Amino acid sequence: RYNLRMLGAPVKGPTVLFGDNQSMVTNTTLPHSTLKKRNQANNYHRVREAVAAGMVNIVHCDTEFNLSDMGTKALNGVKHQHFLQN
Repeated sequence: RYNLRMLGAPVKGPTVLFGDNQSMVTNTTLPHSTLKKRNQANNYHRVREAVAAGMVNIVHCDTEFNLSDMGTKALNGVKHQHFLQN
């Protein structure tokens, strides 16, 4: 958001972050969810603050529709072609 504003692009409304891991969505959006490891608590703290401030919305996205999987996972030919067409 900061970089976009510095480049002169208007940023309206909250930023939507899509994740295909349901536990990540739960841990970042529910303040009462317990984080058992210290490093997780430190990492999620800033994200929880941003969600509470209304700057970020965390949304669950199924793996079938997650276009970033094309660059991060080994996909078979059918899924790869599906992502290229959409």
